[in-house]
Amino acid sequence: MTYRADHFTAILDACVLADVFKRNLLLHLAEAELFRPRWSPQILDETERAILKITKGEADGTKQRAAIERAFRDACVTGYDALIPAVTLPDADDCHVLAAAIHTNAQVLVTDNLKDFPSDELGKFGIELKSPDEFISDTITLHEQTAFGALKAMRARYQNPALTTGKIIQFAESRGLMTTALLLKEYEQYW
Repeated sequence: MTYRADHFTAILDACVLADVFKRNLLLHLAEAELFRPRWSPQILDETERAILKITKGEADGTKQRAAIERAFRDACVTGYDALIPAVTLPDADDCHVLAAAIHTNAQVLVTDNLKDFPSDELGKFGIELKSPDEFISDTITLHEQTAFGALKAMRARYQNPALTTGKIIQFAESRGLMTTALLLKEYEQYW
């Protein structure tokens, strides 16, 4: 998928990509061209390891990573290493995420680890920090018709077993996407 240069860009952290439900929601919204998803090889390395850890080795992290890369061939950010020393974060191991965001001119960094990315540091680079719940619900609210079309497409891909709107709402609640779940309930008849 090729996006315009001016397309809204969000860097997705490994913790968000490792959760299969959050990943599916985000990537279906991205597939509908509601935002441009970005990540780095390091983020995908961390995603792959996290998938193995979360699923206790039952899911193939390498296979899931390959599927992510195939679906969004232009999403991988490289060439950001020189920016890492310019970034100051509580955990130096997270600096590569912000450096990749800076390098790709991302407007938003989406992560579950909000405390690891102080807003004053991100603000220096014009990047906003959002939880997946806030980002997904904002995206749906801003682009209701297209977003609900993307959710319909996501639901249709699940056939065995079928994925109902109620089940999607339950998954959202169980993953801490409470604002998203409320929004999905409110508009359930549309998707």
